[in-house]
Amino acid sequence: MTTSFAPEIDLIPQLQCETDTGIATLPLSQEVSFRSWQQSIPQEYWDLGAEELVARIRAARAALGTRVVVLGHHYQREDIIQFADERGDSFALAQYAAERPEAEYIVFCGVHFMAEAADILCAPHQQVILPNVEAGCSMADMASDPDVRSAWRELGDYFGGTDDIIPVTYMNSAASLKAFCGEHGGVVCTSSNARQVLEWAFARGKRVFFFPDQHLGRNTADAMGIPLEEMALWNWRGPAGRLGGLAGEQLDRARVILWQGHCSVHQRFSVTQIEAARKQFPGVQIVVHPECRYDVVQAADANGSTAYIARYVEQAPAGSIIGIGTEINLVSRLAKEHPDKTIFCLDPVVCPCSTMYRVHPAYLAWVMEGLVRGEVHNRIEVPAETKRYAKIALERMLALK
Repeated sequence: MTTSFAPEIDLIPQLQCETDTGIATLPLSQEVSFRSWQQSIPQEYWDLGAEELVARIRAARAALGTRVVVLGHHYQREDIIQFADERGDSFALAQYAAERPEAEYIVFCGVHFMAEAADILCAPHQQVILPNVEAGCSMADMASDPDVRSAWRELGDYFGGTDDIIPVTYMNSAASLKAFCGEHGGVVCTSSNARQVLEWAFARGKRVFFFPDQHLGRNTADAMGIPLEEMALWNWRGPAGRLGGLAGEQLDRARVILWQGHCSVHQRFSVTQIEAARKQFPGVQIVVHPECRYDVVQAADANGSTAYIARYVEQAPAGSIIGIGTEINLVSRLAKEHPDKTIFCLDPVVCPCSTMYRVHPAYLAWVMEGLVRGEVHNRIEVPAETKRYAKIALERMLALK
């Protein structure tokens, strides 16, 4: 069952939720942030309610049959996820699409970097579509290709070369950064295999340059026994040429150089929330995503990817009480699917991922009905050269399994 839960939280102004409407679907025109979303959607979709949108998507889905595969990330709202042929995390969904060559169209209900990953892995005849092109990722946006390349040059100048530095990018990054890693002997990781990837990297170099999420990098390195003092945080926001704000001695002892990026949703979780949960529910189990801050992961009972969290809940015995530190749509879905357990989100504010939330059913209806008419809206295409090097980095990761 679900439960009301409102402990005091750490007040960090820049982490406050960008929507106060909860997770229920409103007509597109009533969404407070619609002005910052893709405006080219025809006005006929603006005022449609959830029921009509669902009916129209269902009809288009039936008309298209096996010509289309619809993918739904774990963080999507229920009015989207019900149409998904597969739901999961970003890389698993991209792999699923690549294994469906009969589908002409891959409609990826996620964010931009996820659609790029699907385009990298899918066959040339398949077209990848992102329902709302404004559905990005704040974490991915914190590491741009020019900034990373600038940092790489600085590191090379400081250390006299980069042969002993292995670049590792999290899946939650632009295709251009995956390509950067492929070009420079690096690799991609997911939250599920980050440790295995770092072990691979350390077998090939003295240092790892990890981006864009500092928390996944720090938590993974710590779990491997690397002390915090051997990790350095590169501040990309400062002026170029200043070594990311790091002193020489910090870089000299660093085995892991972390990019100063984070997930705006997972950064909201706090030790205060965990302490309040333990006080209210003696015996509660706390599981969080490794994108959470170091102190939060240390205070939790377990941490892992979205798939790990789902398995954790599924395998828990009936009657379990589980507090979860990840995006609210997944937590809400797990609570509904496991009514024999008490499942709640550690964050008392109903705060969906604000960019994932932009995949409103109106956009899905628009692109699906367009496909029925033979019109392709919002195709995501990765340039051929970028795709070539990005695929090298992804294949290095796949070879670790």
